[in-house]
Amino acid sequence: MNQVNQQLLTGERALFKEKEANVTNSVFQNGESPLKESADIYLENDIFRWKYPIWYSDRVKAENITLTDTARSGIWYTHYLQIFNSIMQAPKTFRRATNIVLDNVQLSNAQETFWNCQDLELKQVTATGDYFAMNSKNIQINDFSLVGNYSFDGCSNVEIRNAKMISKDALWNCENVTIYDSTIIGEYLGWNSTNITLVNCFIESEQGMCYMENLHMDNCTVINTDLAFEYSTVKATINSTIDSVKNPISGEIQSLGIDELIFDDEEIQPEQTKMVTQERNEHVL
Repeated sequence: MNQVNQQLLTGERALFKEKEANVTNSVFQNGESPLKESADIYLENDIFRWKYPIWYSDRVKAENITLTDTARSGIWYTHYLQIFNSIMQAPKTFRRATNIVLDNVQLSNAQETFWNCQDLELKQVTATGDYFAMNSKNIQINDFSLVGNYSFDGCSNVEIRNAKMISKDALWNCENVTIYDSTIIGEYLGWNSTNITLVNCFIESEQGMCYMENLHMDNCTVINTDLAFEYSTVKATINSTIDSVKNPISGEIQSLGIDELIFDDEEIQPEQTKMVTQERNEHVL
């Protein structure tokens, strides 16, 4: 096993095609693609300061690494990667990568990160940036926070638990997504998506959950959400009132109440959607 310790590595492809190496306490100062085409690499306490650090690599494990803001487009076409307790400041970090595990990782500029990736496991990840996880699939997420619009566009086979997301136009064009015990804040949630399930979730979304097929909501709270469920098929149990519901196609919506129910499309048959409401109990202290 090759040992690289406490080195200042410079120049393009500094460790090109490196195999079976431990790289520790080192800085990749400048030069593109320092670990391109590498395999069986262990990284610990390393800093990457330039573009394309890990491309076309296999079987990389990293602990306490840092990608600075200039280490753009950092990890592409790479497979079987594990990263723990690390900070990534650069955008566009993951593209067309597979079998990725992140645990306790901060993505402070996650713009266009995780595009066209698959088989992802994210634990204790925080991310800030637009277009997170576009067109990716087979994703498991737990203990997650995201601030950034247009997240998860085109994703499939996704399970998210214990998340808080502030994200306009989140979960568009998705298929087979289940979200548990999470907060989602942002306009136009979930449009054009199929087989979406929300369990014990808190939702705030202007014109949210429209143009959806087979939407399930179980024990969710929906606030400040108007014109919901337009042209959607939905089965929902909601433990709050809904500001307004407009032109759902079919299904059943149980809630504490609907302030405004709108059917203004002659092609929609109101009887195809069952509305079950009950008066909210008010307690004055």
